[in-house]
Amino acid sequence: MGRIAAIVGGGVIGGGWAARFALNGWQVRVFDPDPEAGRKIGEVMENARLSLPGLGNVALPQEGAVTFHDTIAEAVAGTEWVQESVPERLDLKQKVYAELMAHVPGEAVIGSSTSGYKPSELQAGLARPGQVMVAHPFNPVYLLPLVELVTTDANEAARVDRAKEILGGLGMYPLHLRREIDAHVADRFLEAVWREALWLVRDGIATTEEIDNAIRYGFGLRWAQMGLFETYRVAGGEAGMRHFIAQFGPCLKWPWTKLMDVPELTDDLIDAIADQSDAQSGAHSIRELERIRDANLVGIMRALYREDWGAGALQRAHDSRIEPASGLVRHVDELHDLSQPVLTARRAVPLEWLDYNGHMTESRYLEAFADATDRLMQMIGCDADYIAGGGSYFTTETHIRHLDEARAGEVIEIRTRVIVGQGKKMHLFQEMHAGERLLSTGEHFLLHVNLETRRSAPPAPHVEAALVKLAEAHASLPAPEGLGKGIGAR
Repeated sequence: MGRIAAIVGGGVIGGGWAARFALNGWQVRVFDPDPEAGRKIGEVMENARLSLPGLGNVALPQEGAVTFHDTIAEAVAGTEWVQESVPERLDLKQKVYAELMAHVPGEAVIGSSTSGYKPSELQAGLARPGQVMVAHPFNPVYLLPLVELVTTDANEAARVDRAKEILGGLGMYPLHLRREIDAHVADRFLEAVWREALWLVRDGIATTEEIDNAIRYGFGLRWAQMGLFETYRVAGGEAGMRHFIAQFGPCLKWPWTKLMDVPELTDDLIDAIADQSDAQSGAHSIRELERIRDANLVGIMRALYREDWGAGALQRAHDSRIEPASGLVRHVDELHDLSQPVLTARRAVPLEWLDYNGHMTESRYLEAFADATDRLMQMIGCDADYIAGGGSYFTTETHIRHLDEARAGEVIEIRTRVIVGQGKKMHLFQEMHAGERLLSTGEHFLLHVNLETRRSAPPAPHVEAALVKLAEAHASLPAPEGLGKGIGAR
């Protein structure tokens, strides 16, 4: 059956947790008395399927089933993880935990999505308080990796370590707080910015849209990849953080903000904020806004992935963890059967690869084949260290046939065959499939190059030997359909 997670409370956050677990291969059981819970979580799942699989470059495990149950007892039976996401009322949460104590397995972790309550408040009076800890995510849970893990002395170290391992296995970053505090860490920052924003609107300094633009066009992008302290360290120049504090520290005494003074939420202020927000975003439905948000988040994080930075570096690490299960290998010697074309890519089509016709654009076929070629180069020893040493393969000719459509979220596989592999020459033929459908073929001719002279040169002996091994193993295969064909030939 696989690993099981239970979701208690299926709203926006609970639905996001359900998607995060299910799309990482867990079986998910949901308890929520709301008769609309199935529809709401179904819509969140639909959004998540469009965005999350394309976040990385390795296909996620087979999606787990999401089922709905009439009782907490039925939902939590046999679970490893229970995520509570009921409304922010302490009496309601404590009532839920009291029932969980009667039914949840003793070894399970119980995480709370609470944004404000401390774990000690949730644990009070429970038979097994060590099972309960705060696991506070950020919306959308299925995309944003941060989860604040807040524990007390009641939580055994082994259980905390297991919680970190499970969250890390979902592609998330568990930020373990040293001490509990109201609203944890991230929401305290958000509250400070929110208070200042309220004053700016109230005093007529800026509209809701202008404030949002100040964040998303400026420091928001910096924070996304570097955080607060590292950003300020860079701002200090060569002298670093000490210089920055010496230069800008006095500003903290200046009356730049009204941080410690909260404006009264009068009817006039509420109306102004609501009216300005409607003018800013009212042309789109909530679902449209969610999809726009998701596509933008994937694009930002995939850009960070290419640079191996911030959330992108975290996604690379997640890809590395799940890569072996996809059948991809890093060296020729790891292949079980040399005689067959080599699996060089298995990935989902991300949203950013779509064109105006709603399917994968032609440039992305080349990108996918190029990534597959890079994988084969790595497998024969032409890896990052080898390239840094001055040798690589350059593509001199490519012929791609577009045979069928690929759409967002579809898992594509590329298998690569070595037609010629000797001396300076590498001739590859690649087939891209989605299940049984042949989507495209790519034929590529490459020459080994000395990166100092930028001229063709023989590869290192170990690289050539690995390439020859594949070429000889593939030589007995029948000629692939499309090999050597020109433009217009099918």
